[in-house]
Amino acid sequence: MAQKKRKVLIIIVFLLFVVYFFLAARPVRREIVLELKWISSLIGGSYQNDSYQSNPSTVAGALLPFTLGSGFGYVDSLGRFAINRTKANDIYLSQTMWTEYDPEPVNIEIKNVFEETIVNIENTRGYPILLDNRIFIVGSEQNSLSEIGADGNVLWSYEFGAPLTCIDAAAGFLVTGSIDGVVEVFNSVGERIFNFEPGGSRYSVILGCAISSNGSRIGIISGIDQQRFLLLEDSGTVGSAEPSEYKVVYHEFLESNFRRPVRITFIDEDRRIVFERSGGLGCYNIRTRHGFFIPLDGEIVAIDDSGDDGFFFVITSHFNQEKRLTGIRLPQERLFFSSVSARDAIFLSASFKTEDVFLGRTGSSLVTGGGSALISFGLEER
Repeated sequence: MAQKKRKVLIIIVFLLFVVYFFLAARPVRREIVLELKWISSLIGGSYQNDSYQSNPSTVAGALLPFTLGSGFGYVDSLGRFAINRTKANDIYLSQTMWTEYDPEPVNIEIKNVFEETIVNIENTRGYPILLDNRIFIVGSEQNSLSEIGADGNVLWSYEFGAPLTCIDAAAGFLVTGSIDGVVEVFNSVGERIFNFEPGGSRYSVILGCAISSNGSRIGIISGIDQQRFLLLEDSGTVGSAEPSEYKVVYHEFLESNFRRPVRITFIDEDRRIVFERSGGLGCYNIRTRHGFFIPLDGEIVAIDDSGDDGFFFVITSHFNQEKRLTGIRLPQERLFFSSVSARDAIFLSASFKTEDVFLGRTGSSLVTGGGSALISFGLEER
């Protein structure tokens, strides 16, 4: 009988050990290392890249659009410029198109990365926005929006009840927010398929909006006193031009009370959404419905919007032109959650001094810049 009890006790202890192993065991955290790949000067010679003049015929692979100080253009993964120019007027760059235009433009030329004019827009009466490989013109009073076709003519137009405060586009869908607190969604032919007023604040204004790459989710920062973060999901057929019904699946009151446009973006292949909030960043995991706060000092001036490989980067601005590059490791998804220390999520903090900054990401390469130079680092986990 005693031997039987002993066997039962051994089995219980073993089972308890197995349960503890799976619930409490954590893999040894590997270190993320940044290795210098190249430095390219916008005005002169460069480290590991002697060719700083723009030459579209010599570049290869995906191009990264950049603006830094008075310069702008496109650079490839080896630090070679497809375009490297000095700004003379206002500019707008997307992944495949760009334009430079007067403060009160009459005609606007849209060019590709080879500096060829692909669309000429006459009598614009507004300002260009290039999103989702589409061309839009926001009216000079910011209360109208038109999409422009390949022939330079207007495909559709829409008049809003108040000036626009934010706009984003993906998968043929377009989301807008306005100063009167209204969010509106349009399909690929300019039909309004959804509108929503978050409310819940003393001043109703949409300060930031983002749409996921498949158009199924929308993130919103709304209101002043109190300010809120909201996540909406489409209950209809994603990718269809038919009307869809977006529903609020999460909302949170924020301590912040920004009275300016607020950064908000989907990252990590749309698995998470990050947004500015008082004293740092909010990060919300869409699959697990779990969010956490990342405390950061200073004002956020740039965010890496990829979140690839489980981490992303931000740049904050401080006194006396000091900037700080911060690397953030995204918490791994687990079946059983434990509390996550936001400070533990930060794996890199590096300060430097410059007036203007740039931050971009392409694959496993991080590209940042200050002054008149772009610097690329390879990201490796060891």
